[in-house]
Amino acid sequence: MVAAPQLALEAAAKLCEAEGIPAYILGDSIEGEASDVGVVMAGMARQVEKYGQPFKAPCVLLSGGETTVTLKGNGRGGRNVEFLLSLAVALDGQKGVYALASDTDGVDGIEEIAGAYCDPTTLARAWDKGINPREALTNNDGHGFFEAIGDSVITGPTRTNVNDFRAILIA
Repeated sequence: MVAAPQLALEAAAKLCEAEGIPAYILGDSIEGEASDVGVVMAGMARQVEKYGQPFKAPCVLLSGGETTVTLKGNGRGGRNVEFLLSLAVALDGQKGVYALASDTDGVDGIEEIAGAYCDPTTLARAWDKGINPREALTNNDGHGFFEAIGDSVITGPTRTNVNDFRAILIA
């Protein structure tokens, strides 16, 4: 079987729809600075949650591709956790929005961490541990951030690589 980014997104969409949640594929080749893509996707999630546009909630927004990270800090991370931390900061505890971002090969950056997930409690749980989410983002420390709050996703090697995978559930 030949795998491709679009096929992975279509399979995820099928799984969501089998659970009764409409899924929308935004693209399989979304690129750009991971933190910028996170801010844009947060804006889309807020639009869905607040106005039911361009899709009505509940729904899942799916995307793939490979973003980039311009290193400014000395933290630990990869493009998926950078995206997700940026998304979480931009959402600022937005109720009803949950997200997952991971590398399909099981390695985001150079560590055996595939990615992470976030929910409306992510920032509050970090603050409770004395972790400043914006500082973690500025320091490119997505792995440290999500590991500290227990939200890392560790799959082990998947023996496949069809780019990054992002799913945002607007409940």
